[in-house]
Amino acid sequence: MQWTNKLTRLLSIEYPVIQAPMLGVSTPEMAAAVSNQGGLGSLPVGGLSPLRTIELIQQTKQLTNKPFAVNLFAHPIPAIDLSAAEAMQAYLETLCLAHHIPYTKLAMNDLHFYSYKEQIDSLIQEKIPIVSFTFGMLDDESIQSLKAAGCLLNGTATSVKEAELLTEKDIDIISVQGIEAGGHRGTFLTDEPLPMIGLMSLLPLVADRVSKPLLAAGGIHNGQTIKAAVDLGASGVQVGTAFIASPESVAIPAYKERLQRSSETDSVLTRSFSGRWARGISNTFMREIEQSGLSIPEYPIQNSLTTALRAAAQRQNNVEFTNMWAGQSASTSEAKPTADIFRTLIAQTEALFLP
Repeated sequence: MQWTNKLTRLLSIEYPVIQAPMLGVSTPEMAAAVSNQGGLGSLPVGGLSPLRTIELIQQTKQLTNKPFAVNLFAHPIPAIDLSAAEAMQAYLETLCLAHHIPYTKLAMNDLHFYSYKEQIDSLIQEKIPIVSFTFGMLDDESIQSLKAAGCLLNGTATSVKEAELLTEKDIDIISVQGIEAGGHRGTFLTDEPLPMIGLMSLLPLVADRVSKPLLAAGGIHNGQTIKAAVDLGASGVQVGTAFIASPESVAIPAYKERLQRSSETDSVLTRSFSGRWARGISNTFMREIEQSGLSIPEYPIQNSLTTALRAAAQRQNNVEFTNMWAGQSASTSEAKPTADIFRTLIAQTEALFLP
């Protein structure tokens, strides 16, 4: 099989297989492992401080001299609805008490959310070659600054219209995210219904309308799905859930184990943990929040309200009160090193193209 194409040349990689950035799961070790195998590793830094961003970038650079991407969250910072936030926090405190999970109340006025705009200078300073983003559109000033520094930009689209808007901003690469994908939805057109389009329907629609290289994201887990994505117009694929059970992942052991024994119907869309739609394996916390009748604060406010309880649950190895982001093909995940998982994907794909 001939792997070289416009995308591999653009990114200076051997294989057009990108490791999805998964905040709270991905690590510098995971990103470096994929890059060292000839793919493109991704380092998620969405919502982190500029200092922490630089620390993670430098850790990754110590593990690889190959290109890797850094991923930003491009959402606007909303105003805090104090009544909704305080009502939710009171409910969370009661819920955690009933389930023997420590909960630390937050002072709403003390909450601080880092914007991607505060991270741009750090990425330029560190000479990051590829910057991906999701949850929104980078502002024009940031796009111009990154492009002037030689950065390639990769934005996320969950609909044809979003892909067209990214193209209008001359974003270099578009990740087409189907509804199968685990984790947060990259949707950024908030005045329209949440796109609920499967990758195999969305990908050819986008390919017909835009000329940028496309990455297929959602349900990609083996050679067959990679080939299918390429056949439908993708220049490459983005793989996330398949790496969660690897030793380079910081997912707790119970999460990794639950992932591998899940069924295709176990993952659902929820706003319970973060305030933003995301796909994960259903658990007690999600059901309790959804049945509470409370208004869920917007992202990242709800995310901040649940941060401490999720950390406490993770210390307990308790999957009922921590988010288990996962796509619809989660059951195919294997507890193998990232490099081994990557090499298997490549070998499976090459076998399908043999005469």
